[in-house]
Amino acid sequence: MSGKVLHVKTGKAGVTYLDFCEDYRLCSFTVVVFAQNLKDVGDVRQLQGKDIEVHGQIKQYDGRAEIILEQVKQLRGEAARIPPLPKGYDVEQKGRYSAGKFSRPSSARKPAKQRQTAPVETEEPVDATGSER
Repeated sequence: MSGKVLHVKTGKAGVTYLDFCEDYRLCSFTVVVFAQNLKDVGDVRQLQGKDIEVHGQIKQYDGRAEIILEQVKQLRGEAARIPPLPKGYDVEQKGRYSAGKFSRPSSARKPAKQRQTAPVETEEPVDATGSER
């Protein structure tokens, strides 16, 4: 399949779509790149506005034909020379990245507060004379 990529869009869970029509809903074909394949394909955002040739198995999904792009070797011509993803590229943030910025991962759940037992009152021992020690 060959054509001009008009739009490169990122959807839910980092799935990237290469659209060949102005309105993707009216287009009969698309190329899909799943988030886990981006490291093997490269920075597909660079393909917007370029004529590309994609090879792979054509599948039917949601009434449209699609090719799932899993490796850069599926691309031919100029498209096969796209650069790798930037080091700090975050698929979950839909392409926003910040090189050199570190933050700790957030905990999945907050630790439970420890319940403290009520203090036990003790009496001072009294000796045989009745005075406290």
